[in-house]
Formats: sequence, C-alpha cells, structure tokens
Amino acid sequence: MKDRYRKQELFIGKDGQAKVENSRIVLIGMGALGSASAEMLVRAGIGELVLIDRDYVEYHNLQRQQLYTEQDAAAYLPKASAAKERLQAINHQVTLHTVIENVDHHNIEHLIEDADVIVDATDNFETRLIVNDAAVKHGIPYLYGACVGSYGINYPVLANKAAPCLHCLLEQLPQQSETCDTAGIISPIVQWVAAMQVTEALKIICGQEVKAELCAFDIWTGEHTRMDVKCLQNSDCPSCGTNAVLPFLNGFSRTRLDALCGREAVHIRPAAKKSLELPALAEEWASIVDEITANEFLLVFQYMGHRIVLFTDGRAIIHGVNDISRARTVYDSLVG
Repeated sequence: MKDRYRKQELFIGKDGQAKVENSRIVLIGMGALGSASAEMLVRAGIGELVLIDRDYVEYHNLQRQQLYTEQDAAAYLPKASAAKERLQAINHQVTLHTVIENVDHHNIEHLIEDADVIVDATDNFETRLIVNDAAVKHGIPYLYGACVGSYGINYPVLANKAAPCLHCLLEQLPQQSETCDTAGIISPIVQWVAAMQVTEALKIICGQEVKAELCAFDIWTGEHTRMDVKCLQNSDCPSCGTNAVLPFLNGFSRTRLDALCGREAVHIRPAAKKSLELPALAEEWASIVDEITANEFLLVFQYMGHRIVLFTDGRAIIHGVNDISRARTVYDSLVG
C-alpha cells in the first residue's frame, strides 16, 4: 500500500504526509458533521483519531450521517462504535479510539490530552464553550463548525494567537435560534462544513497558516461570506482575556438540570440567560410541535412525547421524564 497516499503527497509533500500520519485528532460529536469529517480524516491517513459521542444511531440520522446503516439503527448501536467499525474497514492503519460518554467540564481535559487538533461536531453551544475553554488553556487549535438548513459556518479558534476565541465571538455575534430539529437540514451543507474543517486540520498539521476568519455559506442560494474577526477579540473575555477564569471549564457557567420531586419533570436552567421571542418561536415550531399555547411569558406544547413549558429566559420544564440526560437531549434539539 505504499502508493495509498501518493496523490495527497503530490499536494502536501512527503514531509506533510509524514506529519499527518503522526498526528492525533480529537473529534467531538459523531453525527452528521462528525461522521463526514471522520471519513475524510481516516482516508487521509491520520495517525490517531479519537471519536467521542454520547448518542446512538436512529433511522432519521441516515439522511445525512454517512457512516451509518439501517442495521446500525435497528441495533441501536452507539454512534462512536458503529463509526469505528466502518472507518476501520476503510483504513486499518489508522488507530481509532472511541469514547461513548457526554463531554463536560469534568472530563474534557483528559479527552483532549496530546491532541494536535480538536474538531467540533457537537450540537449545542454549552459543550462548545467547554471545549473552547479547554483548548485555550492547553493551546490546542479548535475548529468550530455548525450547520442547519442549507447554511453552514466555521471558525478556527487558534490558541495563543492574536485572534478571538469562540466565547469572544458569541458575545458579539447574533445568536442562532434554529436547530436541525426545528429547521431541518440538507446533507450537502454538512459536506461543505466538514470539508472546511478537515482542510484547516490538515493545514495546521502540515504547518501551514490558518487565518482567523469566520466563514459562512448558504449552499442553496450560493451566498458566501468571509469575515476577518480579529477586531472582535475581547481583552476582558472570561475565556481568553487578560484575567481569564475559564468559566465553562471550571464549571462556573453550566446548565442546571433538576428533577422535580414528585412531578416526573426536569427543570432546566441554561448557563447564560436567553431572550427568546416566544410568539416567533410558536409560529416557527407550529409544524413540529403539538397543542401549542403561547403568551408573553411562556410557551406550553407537546414535543417528543413530553409536555414542555419554555420561558423567555430559556428556562424549561420537561414533563413526563425523570432522566436528566433525556431531558437535556429534548431541550437541545429545540433550543440548541
């Protein structure tokens, strides 16, 4: 198999390929973005790839999550496990590690140990900000990416560079209110964002310059934007500023989930207060939720078999559940 990477070597050189084969990448999230990025990285000959995901394969994943099959969904296989089996068949020379658990401030530093690059394929901003804090603390490049509908965005958090971290950006850019569960998604935008992330990962590993640019693309309309965001770096940022306290890594800022005694319900309090436009959400979600009632203070509706009460500040009460993990999954699918 000595010619396996010949065409890639023609572009990045033998030294570049050697660096790729000696690299370690941590990929967090094995849904649509994660499965697309994982396959590209494995075919490129990455030395070690860590696959992290807490979820299992379902039939509705198959429309856009390219590594999985109907057999995986029927067997409720964990995504990381199913992905490893498929990826190992593609390239047995790559060392694959699987972690089937939730990423939080307790385990993130251990999970990213010795990583050359962290690739983000998560589905909520709290996890992203935990990873952002850890990446900044340990000086590891962190490649943020997200997509919904036909729209995708990516940004490289370049640790120890004169550029903003993800926390800086989220403080100053408009917040995304849609998720794949509320707005849907088409698979081509997944491939585009994954291609951008993997390209940046390869450039970093090969020692090439990566610019601190926020890149957004609507693959349906063809609209494309690149923004130099260096001016958005905040010297007072609690994650990367002069007096950084790493609030998400240290657990100061985290979603609180409390099972309500005797009510079979979970109360969710997000890490940062939101300001939700409830009438607009009621209209937007009309086709995906049932029995919705809205006023200026809260929404009440049925979703995924649960009665949910959502408040303007982002708090929610999920009824019909005692499992905190299940409640968090339901909440993230709506609010992100």
